[in-house]
Amino acid sequence: MILRTPFAGHQLLQLLPSVLLLLPLLPILLLLLVRPSDAKTPSPGDQLQMQHHQMAAEPGLPEPRAYLPDAQHLDFVYHDHEELTRFLRATSARYPNLTALYSIGKSIQGRDLWVMVVSSSPYEHMVGKPDVKYVGNIHGNEPVGREMLLHLIQYFVTSYSSDQYVKWLLDNTRIHILPTMNPDGYAVSKEGTCDGGQGRYNARGFDLNRNFPDYFKQNNKRGQPETDSVKDWISKIQFVLSGSLHGGALVASYPYDNTPNSRLLKGICRSSALCAMFQTYSAAPSLTPDDDVFKHLSLVYARNHAKMSRGVACKSATPAFENGITNGAAWYPLTGGMQDYNYVWYGCMEITLEISCCKFPPAYELKKYWEDNQLSLIKFLAEAHRGVQGFVFDPAGMPIERASIKIKGRDVGFQTTKYGEFWRILLPGYYKVEVFAEGFAPREVEFVIVEQHPTLLNVTLQPSKRIEGIGAMGAAGVPIGGGGVMGPGGLYRPIPAPQHYRPPVPPYAGAASSDSGIFSTISNGLNSLYSNIFG
Repeated sequence: MILRTPFAGHQLLQLLPSVLLLLPLLPILLLLLVRPSDAKTPSPGDQLQMQHHQMAAEPGLPEPRAYLPDAQHLDFVYHDHEELTRFLRATSARYPNLTALYSIGKSIQGRDLWVMVVSSSPYEHMVGKPDVKYVGNIHGNEPVGREMLLHLIQYFVTSYSSDQYVKWLLDNTRIHILPTMNPDGYAVSKEGTCDGGQGRYNARGFDLNRNFPDYFKQNNKRGQPETDSVKDWISKIQFVLSGSLHGGALVASYPYDNTPNSRLLKGICRSSALCAMFQTYSAAPSLTPDDDVFKHLSLVYARNHAKMSRGVACKSATPAFENGITNGAAWYPLTGGMQDYNYVWYGCMEITLEISCCKFPPAYELKKYWEDNQLSLIKFLAEAHRGVQGFVFDPAGMPIERASIKIKGRDVGFQTTKYGEFWRILLPGYYKVEVFAEGFAPREVEFVIVEQHPTLLNVTLQPSKRIEGIGAMGAAGVPIGGGGVMGPGGLYRPIPAPQHYRPPVPPYAGAASSDSGIFSTISNGLNSLYSNIFG
């Protein structure tokens, strides 16, 4: 039996004239089948990659660099100081209504410590708008934070008109970004080096995160230009919130970083140096009066991060952190850290953000680090709008500058700006605020914090007066405790309150800090080794 196809030979001959008629239309039919709308439009990233391949294919052209300023691209590679400077200047020129670039000083080798303000009011402080900051690359061989901050700047300015959250944040906050605090150290660091100390220190060999005044222990290390510039910077701007970006671990660490030296460990201490060594590595938490707030801020970053809140250890020999957060001293104590200085000296709530297990990972991993940290970097800054904010006035409605403020029961205070403004991050609850200013009667005010929005609180202080036979009187006719002096015009002027409220100062462990010998040497060596490994 012979199987026949549906079309026999004579049927094909019948169709031949029709096929010949369609041949001239074949090109048109092919164009209809491959429509332009079906072709994939390359993304900006694909276009940039295509440009790179085209440039690489052409002999004699220079190596493609990190970003193309004219095309508004910031590629995921490491930028040296000249490239970083060009990017910041180009961004400031391109977005003058959203950015302002300034230098807070220079490194040992003369490199500018650039700060970029990103805000809808970048050139001047707007009354009622809090100042916040990020500091990157305090250790030169930990540059992931440096690159993340450049991408954060780029993200803010390019998303302002299209992202409502970013627009709200920039309309209501002044964000100061210092991408690199240690440009000299970065210049001698090597990409791909996950551990070690090359590039960690500044050009004089000082660890900048051990170079600040310390609350618990006298820090005798000579001040460096980079840390002096930062100290001067934060003395002039009342920062509310801050994050310092590091590498070598994956955790959000909060104050205190140091611990009281006077606390003895029973059964261990036999000499001051030995005691100091064991206290340093006893891993005991050292909690601030605002421990609840610091834990909350750390959790905000960790939980918005792609991996941090899982608390997975970077290596088998390194610690794992529950929920991705830790008290600094519970991890390992250090003297002269920047976050404790921000908090105790100026009331700025700073935490340390360790964002990469490898200190200086290969550049091809930077895109993933950005994806992991982008949401955290933005959400953390928004926490400046949690808690209480307001003004301190005199009876005529004029702002009182440098009034000292303390939340009752929290013995680290802060001060008002020259416009009388103040901010304090607090969790929901009932609080009392104590306000002091020279020449005015102190005042205590109760208020409530809710989750949904910040509490607005304006405080009016009354001038202090002296009535013969009674002494200093407050606005309600209540005698004011403490000493004072008679000022011009018969006004009673209380003894000025300290510039900043701080917890009761523990005695410095002078013997422990000054002892020399084998135990002191071992302690310093362990501290240096631990720092080089973990950050």
